[in-house]
Amino acid sequence: MAAEGAPPFFAESIVFLAATVVAVPIAKRLGLGSVVGYLAAGAVIGPHGLKLLGSGEDVLHVAELGVVLLLFVIGLELDPRKLWRMKRDIFGLGTAQVLLTGVTFYAIGRFVGYSFTTSLVAGFGLALSSTAFALQILQERGQLSSAYGQRAFGILLLQDIAIVPLLAMVAILAPGEGQSTYTQILSEIMIVLAAVAAVVLTGRYLVSPIFLLLAASRAREVMLTAALLVALGSAGIMHAVGLSMALGAFLAGVLLAESSFRHTLEADIEPFRSLLMGLFFVAVGMSLDFYLVMSHWEILAIGVMCVMGVKGIFLWALSRGTGSPNSDALRIAVTLPQGGEFAFVLFTAAVGERLLTYQDVNQLNAIVVLTMLLTPVACLGLDRLAARVKARGVENPSIETFEEATPTVLVIGFGRFGMVVAQFLTSEGLEITAIDNRPDRIAYARKQGYKVYYGDATRADVLAAAGAGKAALVAMCIENDKVMGKAIDLVREGFPDALIFCRATDRAHMLDLTKRGVDFQIRETFESSVVFGRAALEALGTPLDRIDQIEEDVRDRDEERLAQQLREGMFAGADKLHKVTPRRPLETKAPDAPAAE
Repeated sequence: MAAEGAPPFFAESIVFLAATVVAVPIAKRLGLGSVVGYLAAGAVIGPHGLKLLGSGEDVLHVAELGVVLLLFVIGLELDPRKLWRMKRDIFGLGTAQVLLTGVTFYAIGRFVGYSFTTSLVAGFGLALSSTAFALQILQERGQLSSAYGQRAFGILLLQDIAIVPLLAMVAILAPGEGQSTYTQILSEIMIVLAAVAAVVLTGRYLVSPIFLLLAASRAREVMLTAALLVALGSAGIMHAVGLSMALGAFLAGVLLAESSFRHTLEADIEPFRSLLMGLFFVAVGMSLDFYLVMSHWEILAIGVMCVMGVKGIFLWALSRGTGSPNSDALRIAVTLPQGGEFAFVLFTAAVGERLLTYQDVNQLNAIVVLTMLLTPVACLGLDRLAARVKARGVENPSIETFEEATPTVLVIGFGRFGMVVAQFLTSEGLEITAIDNRPDRIAYARKQGYKVYYGDATRADVLAAAGAGKAALVAMCIENDKVMGKAIDLVREGFPDALIFCRATDRAHMLDLTKRGVDFQIRETFESSVVFGRAALEALGTPLDRIDQIEEDVRDRDEERLAQQLREGMFAGADKLHKVTPRRPLETKAPDAPAAE
């Protein structure tokens, strides 16, 4: 019997997966990063390469969801207060970069003979950098949270916002529509504000209660579905009113950054984001036309050098002028000189309004893709230059030092035991992150002023999202012995530098933790029992010196019994429980020596 036809996109999926499995490791091995591997894979298998896949436009529409999920995850890592502190970088540095770079490119276009509209649209389109590309580079290098990474992100965020007035500019420049567009733009502004308000109110007051109900059901797949619904739903609302989908998802992420489900949402969405981002870069690589590059290589080479050179100079100068040290300004300049995915959107809209020709757009798109390919090369060049300078003994005063860095602690399990531990740590001013899987305890802890997040300690991705990789110490205050055992194994395997301190539920659990080699463990009732016994003896009239002797002896016998139990089993050393503490003579002070006359 003949086999049935393969499902739609089955063959294409195999080609895509095979190409990335080959190209990405090679690019990473060469030090160029995974993004170049994806772009190269797309260029090779696309319609202008081996023709194993058709046009990348259909793929790109689906793959753009990767950018949406990326911005949602980035938003989860920023709370509104931190975003407000970045306002100078977003609206000051970002606006200056777009305006100065766009005007310069416009002037260059006019100088070489292009029309007013072509120069204006192309100039400001090329002024935009790739949010997806730059953030992927920063994340791979672990520098998104650095000072220069945050400034670069502020610039990218402003560029995402700038696509809205740029698309309005295309509508105004469109032939024969200049009179009616002004009232249309005013009404569109009102619609945009209403959409933003809807996302803000929904994220602020409705989403967290819904997640609390879903968390109580303990159905992970439902939580995952809800996470995708929030990210894509907010993106869809913004897209419906003409805003960037990525910007809508980012706004939703920011609103959920202080919710109890931040780390679980991030861990759930990460696999989808990574896969779709790879597909996005493959689709971009598929749009690279080798015939166009070869037949117009002089124009494209000049265009690529002009775009990367002008943007790099402005980014460096503006960063230096607004307070960045030279090393950070150089890093920003080599991270953001490429064209961006929103340039494709702007150029496509301009073609529809007859402001650009198809030939112009093809050349501009080729310039954008080539600048993406060359950006990791520029980053690698800067790294090697910095390494050579360092090898010569030249120290860079702007490099971060961690002498004043505060160690962080991840507290897993936030019941009564965990809350007291957290009180000790915060009393020293230490930064803690706490996770628990019981919504009722999370709600109670938040009422007490603690930030506790929903999370499953048996998932490595949740531990990573909660900061186990940066934690100096992981405090296991979990009540379930099996859950704690799995969590210990995950921390030992994935985050070996972290100290592991554990709450033992009983003596058998303490023996198991000792065999696992944790850094510290304590039975949850032992110390309180010691205090209780001391108080009982004191109430019965036992002298304090005798009570101290008894406590010391009980602790010594307990340690000896534990050591014997580790060798011989749980019931060994029972004879040590019933001994009477020998009485020792009380210490007497020597008489003070007479003072010298």
